[in-house]
Amino acid sequence: MRIEHLSLTNFRNYARLELSLPARAPVLLYGENAQGKTSILEAITYLATSTSPYTTSDRQLIHWRTEGEPIPFARLSAQLGGSAYQKLDITLMLDMTSGSPRFKKSVKLNNVEKRVMDVVGLLNVVLFLPQDLSLIEGAPSDRRRFMDTALRQVNREYRLALHEYEKVLPQRNALLKRIADRRAGAAELAYWDEQLACHGAVIIAGRQRFLRELEILARDNHHELSGGREMLGLRYLPSLLPAADGDGRQRTFNLPGLDLDRQLTAEQIQPQFCAQLLERRQEAISRGMTVAGPHRDELRLLINERDCGDFGSRGQARTAVMALRFAELSWMRDQLDDYPLFLLDEVAAELDARRRRFLLDRLDGSAQTLLTSADLESFDEDFLARAAVYQVVNGQISQRGE
Repeated sequence: MRIEHLSLTNFRNYARLELSLPARAPVLLYGENAQGKTSILEAITYLATSTSPYTTSDRQLIHWRTEGEPIPFARLSAQLGGSAYQKLDITLMLDMTSGSPRFKKSVKLNNVEKRVMDVVGLLNVVLFLPQDLSLIEGAPSDRRRFMDTALRQVNREYRLALHEYEKVLPQRNALLKRIADRRAGAAELAYWDEQLACHGAVIIAGRQRFLRELEILARDNHHELSGGREMLGLRYLPSLLPAADGDGRQRTFNLPGLDLDRQLTAEQIQPQFCAQLLERRQEAISRGMTVAGPHRDELRLLINERDCGDFGSRGQARTAVMALRFAELSWMRDQLDDYPLFLLDEVAAELDARRRRFLLDRLDGSAQTLLTSADLESFDEDFLARAAVYQVVNGQISQRGE
């Protein structure tokens, strides 16, 4: 799937944008900071995932100049090319007419109203950012978000399970607090435990399978980037440790790296998840929170079997992240039988010459690619000659040479 045309209205600093994108040539958006380069990548990511990688508040996406209007709004629209022509529209509205502001999101596919979860996965993206070092150095939530963002786009069962899990978890936590305050009985947890385990088991099984497949691809990339000197591994550390054969003796996740020989199914994980929720019930009640489940999972990256976050250098961390993002790109291609869009925000300037060469050599048109940069000197003339280069100035875009 590719974007043939992107339209933005009142999105970030774009009052109006109409941008047709080439099918094969990489698109390089250059200009000074705060001109609108990143907003284009943000808009495409939002159309694909219905979330922004830069803010948790959708209201911030609406152009500030619309604040005085009765109904401030932003609209994102993409004409998608592929096996069939499709048009995806998302409208964000802030209704100010009823006293208290009410926010609304409207999603349409070919002018037909849809739920958000029905269009996530229609357009797929891999987003590569300088701050991706958080995958090494950041909080566990950053690494969980990395897994969820990839899996939500390609696996509908995972997407639905994550959606339901994120609804059930706060309700179970609220009940735990009521039980601790003696306003409810512990027996009421049985229903919520079953729901949490049902959806959580799908998430755990999906993450294990994803990381097992991703590790193989990332290891090859990293081996080449490191000149054959280093081996990259991924270690999935779920807070729930289900046994491989159900008897509690062999814990498939509790190993250095992934256990590539055994894949647990959601059906195998669910009863063990229920049992652990029951076993740790009193602890959960006393703390007023669910203490086991995929919301507490962790992922660690290893270089030569040593934790990169604890022992790796800055250069090793950059190499590991690059290997991981290119592995994600290949993994999505394998799952979808088509490349996702590859979006790179100010990445080239952060890389040394060897890593930059690795990056640019692989932008061969297989995946529709958009890059941003404040400096054209980060790119050699060969790349600039085969790229579609656009200058971005204060929300206005013009092709280089025009």
